[in-house]
Amino acid sequence: MDFNAALQHVLEQVRAAGIPASAQIDPQVRVNTRAKKRYGRCIFRDGRYEIELSARLQAADSSVVHTVLAHEVLHTCPGCMNHGARWKQYAAKMGERYGYSIQRTADYGLQPAQPPTEIRYLLRCTSCGAVFARQRMSKLVRFPGRYRCRCGGRLQRLR
Repeated sequence: MDFNAALQHVLEQVRAAGIPASAQIDPQVRVNTRAKKRYGRCIFRDGRYEIELSARLQAADSSVVHTVLAHEVLHTCPGCMNHGARWKQYAAKMGERYGYSIQRTADYGLQPAQPPTEIRYLLRCTSCGAVFARQRMSKLVRFPGRYRCRCGGRLQRLR
């Protein structure tokens, strides 16, 4: 899907709905190949707005792409860099007029399957018995004697 053409289409819709989107939006949509937990992002930099989409949206239906773009374009409206009342009002207006279901967060089922997290290291408090699981080697895992539990007890590495 051509993200840039989709952005222009959404901008036309936003302006036709009378929503005051910024005129300072970069026409080139940036594709983020590393984004795993979000579909889009609106960045305000040097007086301009940049719209960024996750590469996972390249395999998505056009309605999903348009919805995410509309969500991000609404952030360019005055007072809408958050998901406050004004942003919600504009999102509802887009929904009524064009059928978008714009939400603060959404799951379109495009998340890659996450492998179960592997717990490699376990530490235990010698006083209260609280167990701390860690996936990565860290200073806490390497040097448990330097750290204390919330109760004040010493930590001991189990594995």
